[in-house]
Amino acid sequence: MPTVLLIEDEPSLGLIVKDSLESRGFTVQYAADGEQGLQLFRQQCPDIVVADVMMPKLDGFSLAEQIRRDNASVPIIFLTARSQSADVVRGFELGGNDYLKKPFSMDELIVRIKAQLNRQPTAAPAPTGLLTIGRYEFDHPKQKLRLGALEETLTNREAELLKRLYDQRNQVLARNTVLRELWGDDSFFNGRSLDVFITRLRRCLKDDPQVQIVNIRGIGYKLIL
Repeated sequence: MPTVLLIEDEPSLGLIVKDSLESRGFTVQYAADGEQGLQLFRQQCPDIVVADVMMPKLDGFSLAEQIRRDNASVPIIFLTARSQSADVVRGFELGGNDYLKKPFSMDELIVRIKAQLNRQPTAAPAPTGLLTIGRYEFDHPKQKLRLGALEETLTNREAELLKRLYDQRNQVLARNTVLRELWGDDSFFNGRSLDVFITRLRRCLKDDPQVQIVNIRGIGYKLIL
């Protein structure tokens, strides 16, 4: 059964969510603050993290930043009463995968958890060789982007997005298509998340000026080589 690390500082809500998830077959590790949550993450290696944003000792955004230093691919879902777009964007920039506004239904949370788990690769694909993106070498199965002696590890979603851009290189990658394939739907929050990931990929590729990811307004993106 998948293991969920639940980090929520409201004890009544935390216990309700924990019991509900366990009744649906999940194994749940529960922490009441960010510091305890980070400790449990490093001890238990959960399949997914569900974390409140406003917590004592270590807030959810800082927690995500720490987790991403240890693990680039574990899904992180934020639970929060904050819904300003700047907060949403910051959460995605720090490595969050999804964002659920309080109050929420358990059915919606479970759907979001399952969607994130289903997007994680169950087995590493067989190596198919390196892809050349300008001066870069892109190892898609290993999620590595190399330029000479420099190597950067991409998150699972960054690697999948870059692979789709590469497959459609010099053509338009439709925004709605990639949102449905990698995010599950083309909602506003997911659209903002995609914009953040495009910005991050541009930074990763910035040392080769011949490589560009350009916006095609209202349609999508194009990787120009």
